[in-house]
Amino acid sequence: MAVQDTTLPVVTKIRSAGGFLFTFGVLAALLYVGRLFLVTLLLSIFIAFILEPVVNLFMRARLPRGFASFLVCSLALVVLYLFALLGYSQAALIWEELPAYTERVNQITEKVFVQVESAEKAVNNLITPRRAREQQERLAQQRQQAELQQQQNPRRRRTTDPPMSPLLPPPVQEVRIQEERSPIVEYIYENWRQFYEVGLMASFVPFLVYFMLSWRDHFVHNFLRVFSGESRGIAAAALEGIARMARAYVVGNFILGLLLAGVSMAFFWFMKVPYWVIVGPLSGFLSLVPYIGLPLALIPPFLAGLTVYDNLADYLVIGTTVAFFHLLALNLFYPKLVGSRVHLNPLAVTVGLMFFGFMWGGVGLVLAIPLTASVKAVCDHMPGLAAYGRLMGD
Repeated sequence: MAVQDTTLPVVTKIRSAGGFLFTFGVLAALLYVGRLFLVTLLLSIFIAFILEPVVNLFMRARLPRGFASFLVCSLALVVLYLFALLGYSQAALIWEELPAYTERVNQITEKVFVQVESAEKAVNNLITPRRAREQQERLAQQRQQAELQQQQNPRRRRTTDPPMSPLLPPPVQEVRIQEERSPIVEYIYENWRQFYEVGLMASFVPFLVYFMLSWRDHFVHNFLRVFSGESRGIAAAALEGIARMARAYVVGNFILGLLLAGVSMAFFWFMKVPYWVIVGPLSGFLSLVPYIGLPLALIPPFLAGLTVYDNLADYLVIGTTVAFFHLLALNLFYPKLVGSRVHLNPLAVTVGLMFFGFMWGGVGLVLAIPLTASVKAVCDHMPGLAAYGRLMGD
């Protein structure tokens, strides 16, 4: 009777696991090394998803897709330019009042230090025995008296001291007057290469968006021709699932961000928060950042109100209202606009945020959920990976 060799299945599993780990390592290295290129490409894709419904609206007026895409991209650039101009005017006003903000921050910092010192003294008085305190006070008085006597009777030069050499004028040194740069200019000067690379990649975004919109049907048709037979249907279903999910996530977040920005602007105007025109949209869209959205949404109004509010009650009102807007949007509107299309469980969301946040920083936190949901959509439509899709699902 032949003995069955049980080592082959084990070796096969080890090889498959090793191949998976190797592939994952190579993919992670590519994501980290090419992060600037990939982030630019993904942002262009998501912007195209936002503008696709507008292109379809223009195409219903019997406009060709190419001309409709050009018209929509041009309108988007005009809107972006107007918002940039408005932001620049507000930033110029903030720059003019920067000394007032600096002085206010110094006052708050000094006040905090005084309170900490008083608290430290109170704790020290409770802990230190009475005799030790009296001894410390006696030593402090003796030290003050010695310093006072030293000021009233300056020491005379001893006769044993060596004779002083005649004073010679110090050598004349050439003084070069160098204009001091501001911290922002200094930071840009030291990191000019990074700004150049980011600006270079950002210049490709309008062209990428236009080509993605105008050549969409061509790309989809030729992409599906790569596959054959049953694989073509699976690829079409996976592509449609990714597009539907990404469009729902991006457009839903964009609409929700506009809603939060409008409500926040109205509330900050009512509360007389300085620069409410720019503080409102910042607070509204920062509120949508996963997990850390609420503290990020509180930073712009708190910083803007430093020169206006002295009472803690005003900050409590602003913080409570912003928190109410944040919780209302995420618990009432977010599930209807976004959550019903993503279908990710909290563990998959957290792991995705950790992974892409580590790879790409703050931009990775913004792109983590749609990318993780895209991976799940691919797994759902591939028979060999359906189990992983169920593992990531809700």
